[in-house]
Amino acid sequence: MSKLKGLLLTEGMHGMISQVEGLAKALNIEFTHHRVELNNFWKLIPPSLTPISNFVFKKIGIQDFDILISCGRKSVIPSIYLKKNSKKTVFNIHIQDPKVSLNNFDFVIAPEHDGLNGKNVITSKGALHYLTLKEIQNNHNYLLDKIDKDKEYLLLILGGPNKYYTYDDRNLINIFSKIEKILKTSGLKAIIIPSIRTPKRTIDLATEKIGKDNLVIKSVDKKAYLSGLSLAKYIVVTCDSTSMISEAAMTGKPIYVADLPSKRQDLRFKKFRELFNKLNITKNLNEKLEIWTYKSLDETSRIAELIKKQIL
Repeated sequence: MSKLKGLLLTEGMHGMISQVEGLAKALNIEFTHHRVELNNFWKLIPPSLTPISNFVFKKIGIQDFDILISCGRKSVIPSIYLKKNSKKTVFNIHIQDPKVSLNNFDFVIAPEHDGLNGKNVITSKGALHYLTLKEIQNNHNYLLDKIDKDKEYLLLILGGPNKYYTYDDRNLINIFSKIEKILKTSGLKAIIIPSIRTPKRTIDLATEKIGKDNLVIKSVDKKAYLSGLSLAKYIVVTCDSTSMISEAAMTGKPIYVADLPSKRQDLRFKKFRELFNKLNITKNLNEKLEIWTYKSLDETSRIAELIKKQIL
């Protein structure tokens, strides 16, 4: 039996790509990823006030698909339009709150901390993503020749500024100082990994403050990221990235969240962190290390199995 074909729709941001591709892979479908672009005027209009029409978005030339998986505001109208105008039965799945009637979708996947409810809503603990435990394990050796094999390691994963958090020097130095004290008192070494959003200034500051005798990866390197997740005994993630905290939770290892002061109301981030604290997955970063365990979190596979039972 041939695989079902999927069309993935996002705005092209890394976090969205990770979610739709992760779900597509877990569903075991062939897929094409299309970056959605809205026509000028409609970029400013919320989906709830936008007509379901193809003049809203730039042409999507892909015709043959069985499943639509969309994520992000700009992909809402194209997903609804393509489902309604398909010549065959198409299932559409939207990740995140679409801000329109949920009845426009076969499934809506939303984080539990968003509080979205509906008969077709599947809630996730944290964000979906495209990492797998097998992939993490397969890249274990990638950084081995760059570290001291006789030492245990702490992995620091850096996010980047967004509309809620700034990455100014004072806030970062506070995090790096905590890490430095932990390393000195515990005998651990560190691996520091940037993400696609991490400013060069942040990487340079990390190198200056804690780079001596520790490994700083200075560019985005997925293999290094996966290797670090596998090698580390402890993981620290900056609070701005629910995606990377969710990815780290696959490991079952202790995760510390490094707080940054918020510049605006960050209630969704706080609810996410409260949930993960309650699930015993994360603790707030201080200068004391603990070891604890929890069941590896793989929400992408769990949700894919729920969907498969209904559409495959």
